[in-house]
Amino acid sequence: MLEIEVKIRVKDICSLGEKVLAQGARVEKERHLEENTLYDFPSNILYNKRQALRLRKINKKAFLTFKGPPLKSRKFKVREEYETELKNEKQIRKILKSLGLLPVFNYKKYRTVYRKKRLKICLDETSIGNFLELEGQRNEIVKFAKGLGFSKKEFIKLDYIQLMNDKQEKT
Repeated sequence: MLEIEVKIRVKDICSLGEKVLAQGARVEKERHLEENTLYDFPSNILYNKRQALRLRKINKKAFLTFKGPPLKSRKFKVREEYETELKNEKQIRKILKSLGLLPVFNYKKYRTVYRKKRLKICLDETSIGNFLELEGQRNEIVKFAKGLGFSKKEFIKLDYIQLMNDKQEKT
């Protein structure tokens, strides 16, 4: 599957949630904690290829996601993404370790998920600030962002790992 998304840094996440609903979106998943762990081999082959293997835990559910390298796009983060829900998070951690994969980066965020037709809208609260994340077709992303008062100039293509690393380098 091809993932097309952008992030936009936001100040007031509560009032933005109201604006998202006013634009015709509905709540798909109430605010919840996500714990994310990225895995790589000791040689950092995934990082060097700009790929990612993520284990995400949401309450008692777990998801394993592979993300391919970003494809060329000026305003959008575009990459292949494959995800599956797991029945046993502890066992998958053992499998990853047995394959030689190590946890290399951890982060948590609170996320509220909305949906408007095929557009996925997420309001994320992270250690480096609040973000609106829009995932769907390019034209739907631009139209929805514009309806909320945002322009393409505010689009961020970076993922949370890059944003968190940038923040650490600047401090």
